[in-house]
Amino acid sequence: MIHDRNWKGCVFIGTSLEGFIARPDGNLDWLTDPTPRPHTTGTSKHAALTWETFFPTIDTLVMGRTTYETVQGFDPWPFTEKRVIVLSTRLHPDERVEIARTVDDAADMLRAGAAARVYVDGGRTIQSFLAKGLIDEITVAIAPVLIGRGHRLFGDLADDVQLTMRGHHSSEGDGLLRVTYDISRP
Repeated sequence: MIHDRNWKGCVFIGTSLEGFIARPDGNLDWLTDPTPRPHTTGTSKHAALTWETFFPTIDTLVMGRTTYETVQGFDPWPFTEKRVIVLSTRLHPDERVEIARTVDDAADMLRAGAAARVYVDGGRTIQSFLAKGLIDEITVAIAPVLIGRGHRLFGDLADDVQLTMRGHHSSEGDGLLRVTYDISRP
């Protein structure tokens, strides 16, 4: 595990109720409810992060190749003010992204680049960073849907990962239950 670092690894991701982050083909259509209906709302004393409160706090993104291939066509590019590192053994850097071949390479780049809060995105990338002890905070937005099968957020873990809930709230409009956890370390 890599604990000698000056940055905080943060996850912000949507899941289905059963923990899937995408359909088997990578589709995310289930994240947008096609038939809005009233949902009960509620907030703990401390609300979870929302995209609007999370995104401005991060200075760097690390994502896997599959996630990058999903977002690279966004127009306009949503990360113009952020440093973006893509984990890939196939891609080459361009004007928008740097390439790291391994998680250890990415950690070295983050350490050398004065990163403070790093948004880690993509299922396998999150799993790899978590396995190396590089995730400190997880915000999950749980959608009110069961999709049956797909790509799991965490997959198999070698060990238990203890979490401390920092806040939660639900939204009336989309029914998302957002929960923010800190990773508990001994």
